[in-house]
This record gives sequence, C-alpha cells and structure tokens, in this order.
Amino acid sequence: MKVLDQKQGPDWIVYNGDCVEVARGLPSNKMHFQIFSPPFESLYTYSNSDRDMGNSTDSEQFWLHYRFLIAEQFRIAMPGRLVSVHCMNLPTSKVRDGVIGIRDFRGEIIRSYEDAGFIYHSEVCIWKDPVTAMQRTKALGLLYKQIKKDSAMSRMGIPDYLVTFRKPGENPERVTHTETDFPVGVWQKYASPVWMDIDQSDTLEFRTVRENQDERHLCALQIPVIQRAIQLWSNPGDTVFSPFAGIGSEGWTALRMGRKFVGVELKRVYWERAVRNIDTARADAGQLFA
Repeated sequence: MKVLDQKQGPDWIVYNGDCVEVARGLPSNKMHFQIFSPPFESLYTYSNSDRDMGNSTDSEQFWLHYRFLIAEQFRIAMPGRLVSVHCMNLPTSKVRDGVIGIRDFRGEIIRSYEDAGFIYHSEVCIWKDPVTAMQRTKALGLLYKQIKKDSAMSRMGIPDYLVTFRKPGENPERVTHTETDFPVGVWQKYASPVWMDIDQSDTLEFRTVRENQDERHLCALQIPVIQRAIQLWSNPGDTVFSPFAGIGSEGWTALRMGRKFVGVELKRVYWERAVRNIDTARADAGQLFA
C-alpha cells in the first residue's frame, strides 16, 4: 500500500494518498458500509495532482481511473452490504461541451457500478434550492430574466442523489433495528424517495470551526445525509469507508455514531483538516445532531 502519510486513532485511520492504491491494500470482504461523494469529473478542480480524478482531461479519462476504484470497492465490500454514492447530474456549457444542457452523470455511475458486479439497490433524490443554485452558479437556465428573454432555455434546478449499490451474497452480519432505536415515523421519512428537508448548508464546515487558513471544501456532503445512511445501513461497531474523505465528513459522523472509519484523501490540506476533525469527533457528544 503506497501512501504519502497516515494518521490514526483507536477506531479510525485516514490515509493521505491515492484512493485506488490505498484500497488495493485493504482486505477483501471486510467493509461494512461505504459512503462518499466522488469528484464530479472536472466540474471542480481540487488539486494539480495527476492522481486527482477531478483533473481528468475528459470524461473517458475520468471513468478509466474511477472504474479501477469501483473494482476495489467491490472487492473490499462485505457480501450483502452497501455502497452509497452522493452525486448529481452535471450541467454542460458551450465552452466545455459545445452545448448548454445536462449530462446524466448519475446514470453513468449506476451503469459503472452494475458493470463491476454491484446490484443497483436504492436511491433518494435530495431537494436543492434553485435560488441558491442560481446565486452560486449564475446558470442561464435558472435566471429569472431568461423567462422574459426565451423561456425555452429555462430549466429546473439540479438535485442531489444518494445512489446505493449492494454487493451480491448473503450478509454475514445482519443490520437490525428495534422500534426504540428506529421508530416507524423515522423509517417512513427515510423511505421517502425524495428528501425535502436536507439543509444544504449543514456540512462539517458549518458544524466545526474553520480556521482562517483552511481551504474551503467545495462539495462537502451534508451531515444529515451521512447520518441517515449510516443509521439505516450499518450496525454500531461497523467499519465505514470513504475513498474521498475530503475534510472528514463521513468519518466525523461515523465515529459520533459509534462506528469505525477508514478514509483516504489525496489533497494534503483536506487530509490535515480531516485528521483534526475526526480526531475530535467524540468531543461534545451531547451535541450530537442537535
């Protein structure tokens, strides 16, 4: 296993390195649950490293690299257990793609995981405020003035998805709940195919104090999304894996919920912050998801 650096605690370890190379060094059939947000191709550029999937020159190069990771995710997953991918469809532009439209990135993810042997298990659509998206991206299709100019170019906002895959086989460690820890009302909310109540700003950057010199994480996964998935699809004491650990959102949440965590982050500044966040994850436990 080739890594640049690593830090660990009693029930967590975070590697600074290439997620494909690190995953190749992990044991087979051991990961209880995997949850993460992959690079959205070249929509955001996180670093100038040749190993950064977000630095791909085109879609073909991105998927060539990503499919190596998917194969390792299949190998390390425990039979019958799940992998959840947080994603969105990608807006296209005239400059980058030749046309203004939307690419089915979610569908590409589904097909790639199925090709690797996973079963397409479930998905939830996560509502996002189109006004916030318009203010952030200035997308032509979301501008109100476009209604007056030519509303044939107007469109709806792009939601997030949590797409979940299952490794075939009998689950050797069943995930069980009681009416006390998982009331029927909670299950009915989680079972909804659309989550309308996710606060897009409820990220680890919001939950923790960010130092002035810290670089902002562009796509931090919302804490409630991670919490719901971990609660539903893993047992206390299970190991959660994130190949794109970022600033440590999945690890911070997993440890606070009594799970173990293995993460990988290529970008040094994100890795350093993830280590700090995860190392203090059990502090102030009384404020958990307050």
